[in-house]
Amino acid sequence: MTTKKTIGVGVISLGWMGRLHARSYKAVSEHFPELGVQVKLVAAADPVEEAQRAAVEDLGFERAYGDYRELLADPDVDVVSICSPNFLHEEIALAAVEAGKPFWIEKPMGVSAQQAKAVAQAAAKANLPTAVGFNYRHTPAIEYMRHLVRSGELGKITNARVWFIADYNSSPMGPLTWRASREKAGAGVVPDLMSHGADLAQYIIGRISSVSALTDTFIKERPIPTKMGFGHSGFEIGDQTSPVENEDYVALLARFDNGVIATMESSRVSVGPRAEYVVEVYGTKGSARWNFERLNELEVCLGVDNGATHGYTRAMAGPQWDNWSRFQPAIGTSMGFDDMKCVEAAQFLKSILTGEQHAPSAADAWCAAEVDEAIVASAADGQWHDVSVVEGKTTFDS
Repeated sequence: MTTKKTIGVGVISLGWMGRLHARSYKAVSEHFPELGVQVKLVAAADPVEEAQRAAVEDLGFERAYGDYRELLADPDVDVVSICSPNFLHEEIALAAVEAGKPFWIEKPMGVSAQQAKAVAQAAAKANLPTAVGFNYRHTPAIEYMRHLVRSGELGKITNARVWFIADYNSSPMGPLTWRASREKAGAGVVPDLMSHGADLAQYIIGRISSVSALTDTFIKERPIPTKMGFGHSGFEIGDQTSPVENEDYVALLARFDNGVIATMESSRVSVGPRAEYVVEVYGTKGSARWNFERLNELEVCLGVDNGATHGYTRAMAGPQWDNWSRFQPAIGTSMGFDDMKCVEAAQFLKSILTGEQHAPSAADAWCAAEVDEAIVASAADGQWHDVSVVEGKTTFDS
């Protein structure tokens, strides 16, 4: 019997995403057995007592803390997941670096590019493996689209369209959460959804070099919650309202280092689309289109004139697409969102085991934050803004 290396895990903040991290760690041994790793859920940290109870009784953590500092001081915790709200990311990540703990953090990595830079530079200086929650990268259809682009099968890439349109906040009666606070979230839909779109565009095409953007806030006030919820649901509201401090819509033009141009759009208040996260890439020899609402499909057109039936072929995810066969036995059986997070967990653990960066890195998160910063600046003054080049190893170019 092969002896597996045991890695002790701590998860900070046990909301929906923290619980998903816990499940993802546990799934790695089954779906990525070649890593030879056994994850032990050592501790969770959350100030809410019910979350502490759930950590031990429902999720199988050995213990739970009310303060994340106690978790970072736990000698049995080898690595940590940081799943707290945006405004706590920099503080907790820097504390994890100080404790010498590799970390997997959800994006954005702070409420500004400056905070993301501080975290990325600290992790690089400490030579710590990192991972960032750009989970849409790990969809097999996206991996195959990237292959089509990077291998030249679509020819010279000319332009792209990216939109991340959702309706989770489309009701004016939706509660005023921390996501609407400039202090706690930074910008609004830009780091919330557009950062995912920008990361996917860079992962598939290359680095975004400059942007011209506009933003707006369509729902300007929201009711103050009288009872906090879980994720985007479970809130109760009262009669009092307060202003929304950041944008809920953004549209932009983007230029890439390699000359590609793109139109990009994101909203969290559009009525109708539930999670219409779309990437379209066009080249001189073909094009490809993907929609998260049908994440196991890819529309591909190869060639400029294929006769009477010229157009898109609808391809279903299958064994030829990266990582798909780890999760499903036959074409037509679908992968889901949680599976993408398992891939991310495996990449994080592989980075720790090998000392090489396999997961989306803190430098990737800093790069996305610089795109966000340029978007917000452009929307403020109506001018084109260059995206600052970051230091360190970004994985979208590897």
